[in-house]
Amino acid sequence: MNKKKIFINTTLAGILTFSAFSPVVFAHDALEEGVSKEAYVFDQESIQTLGYSVNGQKNLSFLREAAAVQLNENNGVQNNMADVYAHKGFAYTGTHTANGGNGGVRVFDLKDPSNPVEVSVFADEIPNTWQEKVIVKSVNTPHFKGDLAAVSLQQTSRNNANRPNSYGGVLLYDVTDPYNPERLGFYQLDRKITGTHELYLTTQGNRALVLASNPYADYYTNGEQKDFQIIDVSNPSDPELLWQWDPRELEQIPDNFNGYHWHAPDGHTRPVFNHSVITDNNAQYAYVSMWDLGTVIFDIKDPENPVYLGNTSYRPDQKGAAHSAALAKGGNILIETREVANPVGAGYESAYGYTRIFDIKDKTNPILLSEFTTELTFDIPDPAVSTFAKTVHDPKVHGNTLYLSYYSGGVVGVDITDPSNPKKIAQYVPDQGNVWGVFVDRNYVLASDMGQGLKVLLKNNGNSHGRN
Repeated sequence: MNKKKIFINTTLAGILTFSAFSPVVFAHDALEEGVSKEAYVFDQESIQTLGYSVNGQKNLSFLREAAAVQLNENNGVQNNMADVYAHKGFAYTGTHTANGGNGGVRVFDLKDPSNPVEVSVFADEIPNTWQEKVIVKSVNTPHFKGDLAAVSLQQTSRNNANRPNSYGGVLLYDVTDPYNPERLGFYQLDRKITGTHELYLTTQGNRALVLASNPYADYYTNGEQKDFQIIDVSNPSDPELLWQWDPRELEQIPDNFNGYHWHAPDGHTRPVFNHSVITDNNAQYAYVSMWDLGTVIFDIKDPENPVYLGNTSYRPDQKGAAHSAALAKGGNILIETREVANPVGAGYESAYGYTRIFDIKDKTNPILLSEFTTELTFDIPDPAVSTFAKTVHDPKVHGNTLYLSYYSGGVVGVDITDPSNPKKIAQYVPDQGNVWGVFVDRNYVLASDMGQGLKVLLKNNGNSHGRN
């Protein structure tokens, strides 16, 4: 096998080696025991009694909450919110697993940002599933012209014999009319795979592609299916797998790699799986968050034959947990968030998850420029407690401002004008908050709170009237 080299700093000596089947516990790693992400789900009346705090400077001095809207009940069930996306004045929010899941994707009309109105629900038809991620793009292919939504679908109980009609994968919907979404197709995964956790929808000319993150697909199917797949959805009613990737092609991953446990050169046994993926605006490169392999970069100009270019690396005393990525400075800067809920571990620094910023002008050799932490990062009680509340989650970039969703830390705004010296310039913290996702749209920032629903935050000189 012609293997490619990955990068990892191995300067620290004396690191303990762990059993192949007992890696340290990492956050958001379904193969390990860990703290749940579930939280209390508030009703709309209760949300109106909650407050929030906000501080800021520079261009975020007016960041404030304009609206807080809980999801409507769906079939008599109160679901909780997952990620958030916006397209053409509408917010699209995924749902998590509270009360059994099957909350679907919710569409909110944002004509009045201070009064978002839920106008439709879709992608809730496959039983015993949850729908975390939705991406919407305007697409023009020989088979479809309009606004296409790609939705990640995961089983709430993988491969459950009592739930034979439950599958994971990617649902595809026509949302040209957001009030009346229409199902077009379904890319279905083997039931042994939990499903597609995150995804990205992009276009190359008149071709539409979904890049799918299917955690543990390699592990659960003994290598038959892979964690990272590229799917042609130019004809959304007939999605087609183009390519999938196996980390075994890398020099330091052995041929007998089981799809999850990596005996790394630093002496640790590290977990490897695909958590999420993004592309640049022109769909030339893919950035795949492969947990302890770091952010892996591919040239995808030819999506049937992508080329591995490079990946980010970790200090041996640093847990990996590459969770999500964003780009800045015309695609020359990579933002990597690391979701670490367990702040301790033999041979590792004591810290909750934080953000790293890389120069990727040379995509074969990412160069670490800086690391951004907050007051939560090193706020570790004695004895230490595993909690998602204090770790960073997702990044989004607008101009020279980085927005981070931070669970109990709310939304953090960071000035990255100088990526080597990131500076916190704003923070919005809802009372009893649990902020999952963040998205910048027009003159407002959208935040999805797992327990409290959709938050609309005005920035700059937004003049919409909001809650006091």
